Amino acid sequence: EPLIRKDIADICKRIKSLKGIDTLGITTNGIVLNRKLQDLKNAGVDSLNISLDTLDPMKFEIMTRRKGFDHVIKSIEGALELGFTTVKVNCVVIRGLNDKEIIDFVKWTKDKPIEMRFIEYMPFDGNRWNFEKFVSFTEMIENVKKEFPMLMKLEAGPNDTAKVWKIDGHLGTLGFITSMSNHFCGDCNRIRLTADGNFKVCLFDQKEVSLRDAMRNGISDEDLIQIIGKAVWAKKASHAGMFEISQTKNRPMIKIEVIKPK
Repeated sequence: EPLIRKDIADICKRIKSLKGIDTLGITTNGIVLNRKLQDLKNAGVDSLNISLDTLDPMKFEIMTRRKGFDHVIKSIEGALELGFTTVKVNCVVIRGLNDKEIIDFVKWTKDKPIEMRFIEYMPFDGNRWNFEKFVSFTEMIENVKKEFPMLMKLEAGPNDTAKVWKIDGHLGTLGFITSMSNHFCGDCNRIRLTADGNFKVCLFDQKEVSLRDAMRNGISDEDLIQIIGKAVWAKKASHAGMFEISQTKNRPMIKIEVIKPK
């Protein structure tokens, strides 16, 4: 959670000032976001991804093991009021837990200009992934179409990771992250730098390259670029299937950050 850093606004301001940085986004659980929205806006943050897996306050406590549902809602509303360029709400859909809330989330977009994103349940260390809990994009979109038959698919932008749809008359849109049932590896341009300085070219690849160690050993910028380039060129055409991934040792999602190149 990036917002536990007291100097997060200063970090964002320094990153945004770097040559070549066009947009800056933050992914957060939204618990303390509302208190820091203005500082982040002033620091140049353009986009917010806020995690919210349920609209039920009691279920929220069960899923997150903490109180704070009202804080997250206030953060989303506050972000919209301040006019951030993009506000996305991320919901990981898990059968038997929150899959029946999809339509409630969709209705939420009628009066809110958010991108409500439904994410397929992905296997990571520590999240007790089980195929029986998996809800595919196809099943999700079919359920939405039953309630909203006028659902329209929007044209995807370059390197988009979400399939985006819109309901006529709704201010917001719907995005579906289909990493497991319909991967988008060929268009994905995401690279990741972990908090401990490791470089990952794919979320589901256990291989990592330590840039921290290289920098501490005095590597030049030119040689560092070579290391990064070599890792990128070695990226596989696609990641493994969900069952193989579930058997692979890989760090939990909460220990991975994302960088989106231009």
